Amino acid sequence: MSEVVVNPAIENYMDSLLPERDPVLQEMEEQARKRDIPIVGPAVGRLLYQYARIINAKNVFELGSAIGYSTLWWARALGDGGRVYYTDGDPKNAAEARGYLERAGVADRVQMEIGDALELLSEQKQEFDIIFNDVDKEDYPRVLHLVSSRLRRGGLFITDNTLWYARVIQKEPKEASTRAVLEFNQRLYHMQEFFTTIVPLRDGLAVALKV
Repeated sequence: MSEVVVNPAIENYMDSLLPERDPVLQEMEEQARKRDIPIVGPAVGRLLYQYARIINAKNVFELGSAIGYSTLWWARALGDGGRVYYTDGDPKNAAEARGYLERAGVADRVQMEIGDALELLSEQKQEFDIIFNDVDKEDYPRVLHLVSSRLRRGGLFITDNTLWYARVIQKEPKEASTRAVLEFNQRLYHMQEFFTTIVPLRDGLAVALKV
């Protein structure tokens, strides 16, 4: 059974501080609740926006985008001339995401890509300011082989779910997903090209600065 990472009372308090989102984000959040769609949520969305603005990011590659919730936060942070690469293997997700992005007025900042996120990243020759990782957890270790050469120095490699609903504290995890997250965290912290911190917000956000 999954456990909460942040004390529920503290999480509720932090959520109570969040300003009301615009109608598009609210609808996406409601759809995520109704249909059990994994999204980063508004607290993490604001942090992603903040990181992008701090480093003046202009291009972001997303590994796994679902209905485009995090994509929308990135697109707004990058501003005019910015580019977010949306990736998802489900054309229905992409179509739904495109609708939200168009309504939010940021569709022109998003490059929609349908297919395997890791393969799509491997095809990229440019360097990105931010690479955001939210693929299937079993694939997390594979992502580490691709990221460094496609991220500029001073750029950020950000990964969601690195505390994996507290499963990471299990002594002998049986789930492949948990073992993969544990391997990913251990290896990322020991990669000399990155300076990494896990932020214990929501389900854990690993933020790795390429040095």
